[in-house]
Amino acid sequence: MSTPLPESLAEIRDDFLALGEKDRLQLLLEFSNELPELPEEHRDRTDLFERVEECQSPVFLLVEVPGSQVAVHATAPAESPTTRGFASILVQGLSGLDVDEVLGVPGDFAFDLGLTAAVSPLRLRGMTGMLARIQRQVREKSRA
Repeated sequence: MSTPLPESLAEIRDDFLALGEKDRLQLLLEFSNELPELPEEHRDRTDLFERVEECQSPVFLLVEVPGSQVAVHATAPAESPTTRGFASILVQGLSGLDVDEVLGVPGDFAFDLGLTAAVSPLRLRGMTGMLARIQRQVREKSRA
């Protein structure tokens, strides 16, 4: 039996699955427009961010683990709305969770959003790559 998704990601998944295919793309675009701004202290610190090589677009991630809660920050270009939407889903869905919850998210979560017919497998692999890098950073940064 698989580990249940954290509530934040389960709600996002359910929102996508409640819609028809065309409307799912619209929801992804809405997420793209809602990618949280970087905190002021990180805006000029590109050296802290990791490039997600699995993404065609330049996506950069930074994970912080103050205590046991995870904070995810990401940048993605506005002209890449699909990739930016995936980054936004992960930032919004994972930030605030504890380490074990983030590490328990299945690696193939991107394929659970009902977008496989509308988004190329390459883009879904990009989101999978983002999640893998986030989880690796969480593992590294939670070892004190």
